[in-house]
Amino acid sequence: MNGQKRSLITIGSKVQIVLKKDQRTGNLTEGIVKDILTNSANHPHGIKVRLETGAVGRVKEILA
Repeated sequence: MNGQKRSLITIGSKVQIVLKKDQRTGNLTEGIVKDILTNSANHPHGIKVRLETGAVGRVKEILA
């Protein structure tokens, strides 16, 4: 599942995000969602989240 719809992402979900520094390479970081930072229902580049590690990025794939 892609991460463009906010309703599909919940706190505690396992996701893959792309960090700001990795946007050119497309390198993904996996983790558990701690906070959902995007307020809108949809976002074409992915919903912005903060992982439990503190990393912030846009969700590219929802794993669980």
